[in-house]
Amino acid sequence: MIDKILLFPYYLVLKLRDRRFSRPGRKFHCADVPTLCIGNVTVGGTGKTPHVEVEMVLRLLRQSPEWSGRQLAVLSRGYKRESRGFQQVTASGSATMFGDEPLQIKKKFPDTVVAVDKDRVEGCGLLVHPERLQARKYVKKCWNREFPAADYIVLDDAFQYRRLKAGKTAVLVDYNRPVHKDMLLPLGRLRDLPERIYDADAVVVTKCPESLDDEARIRIVSQLGFTGYLPGTFEATNPAGRRQLIFFTTVRYGQAEGVFPTAEPRFVYSKKTILLTGIAKDGPFRSFLSDTYKIVRRFSFPDHHRFAWKDINRLQDASKEQPTAAIITTEKDAQRLLDYSGMPEGLMQRLFYVPIEADFLSEEERTAFLEFITRI
Repeated sequence: MIDKILLFPYYLVLKLRDRRFSRPGRKFHCADVPTLCIGNVTVGGTGKTPHVEVEMVLRLLRQSPEWSGRQLAVLSRGYKRESRGFQQVTASGSATMFGDEPLQIKKKFPDTVVAVDKDRVEGCGLLVHPERLQARKYVKKCWNREFPAADYIVLDDAFQYRRLKAGKTAVLVDYNRPVHKDMLLPLGRLRDLPERIYDADAVVVTKCPESLDDEARIRIVSQLGFTGYLPGTFEATNPAGRRQLIFFTTVRYGQAEGVFPTAEPRFVYSKKTILLTGIAKDGPFRSFLSDTYKIVRRFSFPDHHRFAWKDINRLQDASKEQPTAAIITTEKDAQRLLDYSGMPEGLMQRLFYVPIEADFLSEEERTAFLEFITRI
């Protein structure tokens, strides 16, 4: 409540915007193929950001009989990229060109068309009709115009882009910082009205402990304002009386891999590490590493931080002080570290990233979510 008082102008703008887009008769753009929007109402750190959940969706769709042989596509804004307009992401490109998250998705799913465009309506149209890129408007601006037409589009972090109406929408809520305990920016991390989670078709509570039982689930769903939650059906009723699906996911970390091809595997077996992150919240990642390593130095930068010479210089000084320690970063940060030209060979040998995946707490939940994303 205090944020609604102190930040009343911002709160009023959000309410008016919501009312404008929610009024009866409002016309929206719809893509010509099935679309799934993955988003949130907070700034960063929810999934760990939506792209991790997007990767989970792509894995599930690739395993489904309905979509395993079809052309999947991902459309993202490409936050903090230097390119403009619609661009197809290539695995050989850079985070500077496309954004770190779209580039990571492309590298993990090379057969998936990944594109960036601030205008999601335009982006969806071009993904479904790539022949339009031959028009004069795009020829000089779009570098990679050859790709197959999309049969299904996953919209990365597009919940606030309301000109485009997705076929299905899933909104993410952080288990460690649920929306009912958060506040609007800048007092908290909410960039949208918390009640907008009731507009989605499904709510996904992310970063849950794997031991979460039904009693804890019921309590969490109740705190979010839902009633009548049935763990077996994964459904609950929102304050407006509409039934919504509620899912719970956890984060699983993989084995550390070298950021650069010249990485020396022996450093992974060190008992010490220097932690390097440029993400919204590195607490869970730090906790994971602490189970295996003693974190002797920590460098924490803002989300999507572009590493500069002074950062690398500080990192090199720390590595000299700790000559046996591995330098471990996140998968997303690795994309931006690869952009840094002139990385010292000593650091290239010691830089590793830890892959991350989101997954459901049970096979039944995974099956229910798969049905949700395939029936659009």
